[in-house]
Amino acid sequence: MAGTNNILDKQHNFLNFSNIFNNSHQGWQGFLDTVSFDKEGIKAKLHNLNKPCYIIKANGQIGITNEGNWVHINNGEIAQKEMLIAVPPLGIQQLGDPNFRQFHGVKYAYAAGAMAHGIASEELVIALGKEKILSSFGAGGLSPSRVEKAIYRIQQALNQEPYAFNLLHSPSEPAIERRMVDLYLQSQVRTIEASAFLDLTDNIVYYRAAGLSLNAANQIEIKNKVIAKVSRREVATKFLQPAPTKLLKQLVAQGLISEFQANLAEKIPMADDITVEADSGGHTDNRPLVCLFPSILELRDQLQSKYNYEQPVRIGVAGGISTPQSALAAFIMGAAYVVTGSINQSCIEAGTSQHTKELLARAEMADVMMAPAADMFEMGVKLQVLKRGTLFPLRAQKLFDLYKNYDSIEQIPQEERDKLEKQILRKSLQAVWEETVNYLSQRNPDKLTKAANNPKLKMALIFRWYLGLSSRWSNTGEKGREIDYQIWCGPAMGGFNDWVRGSYLADSHNRKVVDVAYHIMTGAAFLYRIQSLKLQGLQMPDDYSQYIPMNSPKF
Repeated sequence: MAGTNNILDKQHNFLNFSNIFNNSHQGWQGFLDTVSFDKEGIKAKLHNLNKPCYIIKANGQIGITNEGNWVHINNGEIAQKEMLIAVPPLGIQQLGDPNFRQFHGVKYAYAAGAMAHGIASEELVIALGKEKILSSFGAGGLSPSRVEKAIYRIQQALNQEPYAFNLLHSPSEPAIERRMVDLYLQSQVRTIEASAFLDLTDNIVYYRAAGLSLNAANQIEIKNKVIAKVSRREVATKFLQPAPTKLLKQLVAQGLISEFQANLAEKIPMADDITVEADSGGHTDNRPLVCLFPSILELRDQLQSKYNYEQPVRIGVAGGISTPQSALAAFIMGAAYVVTGSINQSCIEAGTSQHTKELLARAEMADVMMAPAADMFEMGVKLQVLKRGTLFPLRAQKLFDLYKNYDSIEQIPQEERDKLEKQILRKSLQAVWEETVNYLSQRNPDKLTKAANNPKLKMALIFRWYLGLSSRWSNTGEKGREIDYQIWCGPAMGGFNDWVRGSYLADSHNRKVVDVAYHIMTGAAFLYRIQSLKLQGLQMPDDYSQYIPMNSPKF
């Protein structure tokens, strides 16, 4: 096709190939009717990732094909069909570390991270697991009985398919952390995602060591896999090293693990995979990925040289992963796998209310802010939440300011207490305390005993009533409390919405977690192809290198 139909040639969007490739002695052998010179044909060939992509020059025109093969041109011979660039097929499975896929029995180097209170629901984990994509159930903040029901349902639905459960560090409630570990061991949950850990505890060391043995080949067999989510070098160091001898001896003395298992634990790292968490929803240090990830990767290499593990710890990334571009950037930096979070809670399968999903589907990157966290309120720890459509972050900050400035509820001026009861709590302080007593008497009676002689702790527990329930209101869709919804969210949500605008995924009713995973990974592979072509001298209009998720995939 000549003239106006030859988009690439007409727009002069290729470099001067005659200067670059004249001495390459490469030609193309194939049928010209497989070569596209028009806009739609060129795009289709670029998107055909399962086949190689050849940029050829034939009869003075430049086109693209996925067929044929290159041939060597003898000196002096003039090629009628000249091969300008060739790139190989690129499947989604080629992105990331193949060891991650093999170790976890998954088809993508992609995982959906845990979102507490069951936001990463059974439905979400099962939908992804059935497509052999790893996902972690959001067990944080849920009772052991609720988590036990989730384990049963997921195990029944997935059988041998991949899944994981979250183990959320609970520094103020270590007994709950231990009950979760006991439950996971009893139920043979073989993969946990450990998050929010500030230091190693005997609980996570117990989970890790209790699954160690030697196989027939006299190799250490790791039955209990650990994926640790970290955002600090000092915490990463602990998971990159073997379990502390002190904790192992303590577990042996308690009869929880054998001496043999303790010896094996000193020969392997505490984690099989470390997810480097950058700026994300919920608990976050707001670290920039491009600085944090290389630092942890270099740390891993240092400790690998020291311990010489048979299988080095894989380093993946989370936080900000919401588009093909961000996923590809992570893989190019050397990520073994990528983890999505915020974007999944706007999907159909997430354990959030439809109102919350609609708010998330409209969120922009600047529509987030930091607010006090319920689980670490007294420590001043904050998490990232959505601010658009809710007053939660401002009201939560107000509660923390009161906690910081006063030593008891009684010290708070009466005018402020009235505002608390009418505007935020919508109940009397006494009624909130009575509900808190009923809750803690079942979950953590020791905390009640301490509060009896500590008025500041009592005040914190009253404020945590609001902080804790606000996230549940968001999940269940509590009517009349929409303005108080606590919605964990990072700027990745806005990036995702920008990307899918104009596509079928713009509507939250169409957002399936499997579709999102597929399009992010496929888009990343497509963009890798585009960048490979550009690095070899190809120039094209910007709309040729965009990946838009137009259709639901068929598996």
